[in-house]
Amino acid sequence: MIDIAVYNKDGKEVESLKVDESVFGGVVRHALIKQAVVMYQANKRIGTAATKQKSLVEGSTRKLYKQKGTGNARMGQVRTPVRVGGGVTFGKKVRDFGKDMPKKQRRLACDSAILAKLQGGHVVVVDELNFNAPKTREFARVLGNLKIDRSCLVAVKDRNENLIKSVRNVPKVELMQVADLNAGSICNRVKMLFTKDAFLTLLNREQNN
Repeated sequence: MIDIAVYNKDGKEVESLKVDESVFGGVVRHALIKQAVVMYQANKRIGTAATKQKSLVEGSTRKLYKQKGTGNARMGQVRTPVRVGGGVTFGKKVRDFGKDMPKKQRRLACDSAILAKLQGGHVVVVDELNFNAPKTREFARVLGNLKIDRSCLVAVKDRNENLIKSVRNVPKVELMQVADLNAGSICNRVKMLFTKDAFLTLLNREQNN
């Protein structure tokens, strides 16, 4: 069992939660996490770089002049890569770098990533993160009270416009709904900050599966 303290926005501990490691698979599957992270990073690649090869360059395919008898070097068509304005040899093509993983493997990789954060003491739970208006300074103060001075992934239960606008200008902080968590985003940040209702929603979801 792992004991997780629950803090208020002033950084004072108000209660604690016990988390059974078996809820997140019991062990950290590092190979599966790596596979998931590689997939998420590969899927972000655009792959639209392209150059014109000989077949795409404008120009005639006729041989410039006959092979022999002119006293000049042998020469083919004007679109040859050895001439200025010709095609590019082995040029880049538009390609898809995307990878895929079965849904169960993605889910297990996400659980392993969360478990690794829990075991490493990088998970912080706050009782609530509600703001009456967008306040970046107020959110930054909450992070300071919780002693979060590294990159952080904030997980909430439901969409909150005021919180979204408060978080978006804070460097190295990402906000996600708990239903959208994935191993790539979790591993990309040092700390994880859960609201209490988001963390309980995650635990109940895992226990029901």
